[in-house]
Amino acid sequence: MSNEVQRLYPSTKMSIVVAVILFTLMMPGYIYQYSVLPIFIILAFVSGVGTKFLSAFLKSIFVIVLFIFIFQCFLIPADTVLWSKGILTLYKEGLDASLAMTSKIIAISSSLIWFFLITPIKDIMFALEKAGFSKKFTFVIYSTIQLIPQMKDLSHTILEAQKSRGIETEGSLIVRLKAFLPMLGPLVLSSIQQTEEKVLALEARAFSATVRKTSYYQMRKRSVDYMISILMIIALVIFVWWRFFK
Repeated sequence: MSNEVQRLYPSTKMSIVVAVILFTLMMPGYIYQYSVLPIFIILAFVSGVGTKFLSAFLKSIFVIVLFIFIFQCFLIPADTVLWSKGILTLYKEGLDASLAMTSKIIAISSSLIWFFLITPIKDIMFALEKAGFSKKFTFVIYSTIQLIPQMKDLSHTILEAQKSRGIETEGSLIVRLKAFLPMLGPLVLSSIQQTEEKVLALEARAFSATVRKTSYYQMRKRSVDYMISILMIIALVIFVWWRFFK
């Protein structure tokens, strides 16, 4: 049986993400923003994607955040020096700015990583169509999201084919470049061919027809979806009132 969190309607999960992003942007300081990460780590494990979440975060966002933190703290000169040794100088203004900036990046990125890990692309497309978006628009979104994974799989297949023909694909940087450059031609041509095949497959399914279309795949909002969405709206209204009008 699928995880109950994963079974939530895509717009429900997106309402959580939007609420977190708005809270992050409007909340002063950085303590709340940093606290979002452990919350989403727990939520990811509850959702059944904890290991994937940590892997995706450490391989991408952590490296970016670390680079920004070091650059902001040590390489941008300011007035107040907190620590200095040799060519390294830590400035108070740089530290405050880096904490504020990286905390927002961590909070927003962790919510988005969680959303895309527990929400299949087909669910997102279905929800967009039910929301009134045209099938052409949803197809463009779907193709854009799938482009990088498809190119990655295709390049792996081409590299394996090159290995089977005795071409060196591993070793020094020069060896890798020599193997990569001949791969570009087949990669581009195969991508164009796949695009043409998709167009033919879509037209065979009457994609351009103006008649009303049906789908075997169905999703329905449950009472818990409405409840979570309403709670997110109420929380945002209360927060905006507390932050700006109290």
